Amino acid sequence: MKKTIGAVAAAAAIALSLSACGGGSSASSSEAKGEINYWLWDANQLPAYQQCAADFTKANPDIKVKITQRGWDDYWTTLTNAFVAGTAPDVFADHLSKYPELAAKKQLLPLDDAVKKDGVKLDGYNEGLADLWVGQDGKRYGLPKDWDTVAMFYNKKLVKDAGYTEEQLGNLDWNPQDGGSYEKAIAHLTVDKNGKRGDEPGFDKNNVAVYGLGLESSGSGQGQTQWSFLSATTGWTHTDKNPWGTKFNYDDPKFQDTIKWWAGLADKGYMPKLETTVGASVADAFGAGKAAINTNGSWMIGQYTSYKGVETGIAPTPKGPNGKRASMFNGLADSIFAGTKYPAASAKWVEYLASSACQDVVASKAVVFPALKTSSDKAAAAFKAKGIDVSAFTQHVKDGTTFLFPIADKAAKVDGIMKPAMDAVLSGKKDAGSLTDANGQVNSLFK
Repeated sequence: MKKTIGAVAAAAAIALSLSACGGGSSASSSEAKGEINYWLWDANQLPAYQQCAADFTKANPDIKVKITQRGWDDYWTTLTNAFVAGTAPDVFADHLSKYPELAAKKQLLPLDDAVKKDGVKLDGYNEGLADLWVGQDGKRYGLPKDWDTVAMFYNKKLVKDAGYTEEQLGNLDWNPQDGGSYEKAIAHLTVDKNGKRGDEPGFDKNNVAVYGLGLESSGSGQGQTQWSFLSATTGWTHTDKNPWGTKFNYDDPKFQDTIKWWAGLADKGYMPKLETTVGASVADAFGAGKAAINTNGSWMIGQYTSYKGVETGIAPTPKGPNGKRASMFNGLADSIFAGTKYPAASAKWVEYLASSACQDVVASKAVVFPALKTSSDKAAAAFKAKGIDVSAFTQHVKDGTTFLFPIADKAAKVDGIMKPAMDAVLSGKKDAGSLTDANGQVNSLFK
């Protein structure tokens, strides 16, 4: 959940290099009591976790939970500073792009003893989620909280006005040569300020009223919601192995052809130019009717379906050259700060967050898909009760068309290279071939 890391990760790398404090005691070595601080970044999930905290304290009166929520960028900046100062929260929502470096700097408390002692069953989570949080040292640094995939949010009125049916939108195909029916749809859904569509004579690409496809960012080196669901259908992978790859593949022609095609959408006027997205919200632009389609993650369902005056549909990602769809599969977890004064209480809270008692509460709010299979099914039912069809997201898991978020060491440094390199390509300052040089820089980090 939540995509590129950018300057926040780079700052984290610098700050953490200044402080590798931690050590801490075992998560099961002291009495479970005290007031613990818990941080998370998603405001949409805050009410669910406030309910979980109240229920937890009722069952465990010796443990109180204080919850703090901050927006994504502020969250990681503040958390990084707290690690340096030794004042990090006892427990915090963690991300796959972050934990390897935190674990390497001894900032995270391993959960293995607590999981074994308390008999936590790991086979109840959706396949692969629990394994993602085992580091290279073989120790566990998180218990799964949720998962996400990618799909297309679309404006039903704009799609209908363009003469497309929802069934057609759900059966698009794509290739890096001409974009397939996916590009044809994007072009036709694009309308300039004179009412000309992107595939009509006289279309003015410099004066667009409605873009066929919205743009959030260049996607840096992950492209979770931007382009990864396309590149994966060509047979391309981010790294030589996942997790813990040491060789990146941004020099692969399959990847560069994908990015060349994608960047070309902006040049054709079918997608906003990168410079226009700085400081803007891609979701809010969709809500204002300025884009017909946005590709985004399942954690954004609530926001995309709440805009007044916009009836939002959700369609699956297009099929690619391999004849299949694809989606990055990401999963968050909760981790414990190695310097916590309350390791036992923190472990008990993390276990509760990862249990059906809490994840069923999260499911009932119809905001995200919890990690537990049973809770995930309840979330799908809760979305359905709201009249929201989320099958475009869940189908990836059922069909096995997911691939893991790339997990590797030196993520901040990799991102420090790939973000400006991808920005340069998407802004037209460099061509996709320039990514070969960036790839060399990335791989040199692992030599």
